Amino acid sequence: MTIPRGLRNNNPLNIRHSADKWEGARIEQTDKSFVQFASLAYGYRAAWKVLDTYCLAFRRERKPYTLRNIIARWAPPSENDTDAYVRSVVGLSGLGGNESMARPLRGRELDRTARLIAAMTCVENGIAYKNVDWEAIWEGYDLAFPGKRLEKQQVLKGGNPIVEQPFQLPDLKSEGLCDWDEYADWSSL
Repeated sequence: MTIPRGLRNNNPLNIRHSADKWEGARIEQTDKSFVQFASLAYGYRAAWKVLDTYCLAFRRERKPYTLRNIIARWAPPSENDTDAYVRSVVGLSGLGGNESMARPLRGRELDRTARLIAAMTCVENGIAYKNVDWEAIWEGYDLAFPGKRLEKQQVLKGGNPIVEQPFQLPDLKSEGLCDWDEYADWSSL
C-alpha cells in the first residue's frame, strides 16, 4: 500500500513551497512542490495557521469566511475542481458550504475547524475520515496557538472539544477509491 504524498511529507493538506519559513519544516526538503514537515503535528500546525490567516484576510477584504471561500482560495478553480472539493468537504465534515464561520480560536469554532481540516485531509490524501489522526490535528493546534486549547478545555465539559462524524463513511481503500475526484463523486450522493 502506497502512503499518500501528503502523509509521507507530514503535510496532510499539501501546503506548497513559498517564501514562508514554516516552524517544524524539515531542514532538507526533497519534494520540489510541497513542504515536508518533521512530524504530522507540524503539518497540521501549518494548516491551522493558514486557515487563521485566511480568516483575517477575508475580514480585511470584507468577504465571508465560509467553507466555500476557504476552499476556493485553497484549491482555486484555475487548478482544481473546486465545486467537487467543496461537496466532498461538506459531506465529510457536516459543515455547510456557505455557512459563516468564525476565527478558530474560540468556542465551537475549534470543533468546526478541526472537522474542516480532517475533511480536507481526506480529500487531499484520498483517505477515509476514520483514518484521520485526530491527535495530530489537536497537537498541531496546540503548536499553532500555545495555551489556547487549555483555556477552552476549562469551558467544555469533559475537557475536550466534541468532534463527531455526521454519518458513517465507507473505507475508501476497501471501496477501491483513493483519488479525491472519485471520492467527490461518491460524496455527492
